[in-house]
Amino acid sequence: MDAELRHEAKILSTVRVIAVVGCSRNEGKPSYDIPAYMQREGFRIIPVNPNAESILGEKCYKRLSDIPFKVDIVDVFRPSSEALAITKEAFEAGVMKVWLQLGIYSEEAAAYAASKSMEIVMNRCIMVEYNKIKDDISTRS
Repeated sequence: MDAELRHEAKILSTVRVIAVVGCSRNEGKPSYDIPAYMQREGFRIIPVNPNAESILGEKCYKRLSDIPFKVDIVDVFRPSSEALAITKEAFEAGVMKVWLQLGIYSEEAAAYAASKSMEIVMNRCIMVEYNKIKDDISTRS
């Protein structure tokens, strides 16, 4: 297992509650289908979308700071230009892990995360990476 995959496996093996910024109500969009898949795999999905009341049977929150319980990781389905602000909001909400979905990359967010000792994954699909390692995770559980 290469170092990057080991890092992602370590992150995914420690999370159960995923706040999804930009979670969609629309089936067929990656921002709906990927969180739905992760939910079926046993993760609790907390949608963050100011334009919805609930998604995937979970109450929707307008922003990360509105979530009244501990979140393990923030999964981001928003443009790269928003990654720094979302990473800062995650830190302020006490979340130390951020996952930027495939196509989302921000040097500024990475630098900020490093300055706060946060873990960050960029330009990777959480579902694809989880599928690469889920057998290893389940044998350790």
